[in-house]
Amino acid sequence: MADAPKDGARGGGFGSRGGDRGDRGRGRGRRGPRRGANKDEAKEWQPVTKLGRLVKDGKIKSMEEIYLHSLPIKEYQIVDFFLPKLKDEVMKVRIYNGRLRRRGNTTWKKRG
Repeated sequence: MADAPKDGARGGGFGSRGGDRGDRGRGRGRRGPRRGANKDEAKEWQPVTKLGRLVKDGKIKSMEEIYLHSLPIKEYQIVDFFLPKLKDEVMKVRIYNGRLRRRGNTTWKKRG
């Protein structure tokens, strides 16, 4: 077989099937930062939106100014900046999906 490839690949039109592609399979190691790394190090807030930059620079002094201009708050750090003592509460909301008998519409009831 003079036409056989030298690297031991078989025919079929699929090339060498990854024989000489380098390390592209599993086992490349973790990507990105690990969870729990540098827990003691507190990160400073780096604003992403224009509103965030204005709040951090002190040009917006209250939440009222944000609501007066109907600006969307897209960063949770903005709320934390103005209301540092605010606590989160988790409510359990169960959704009941039932059909009405005659109309066929869907009714949604919140139970909690």
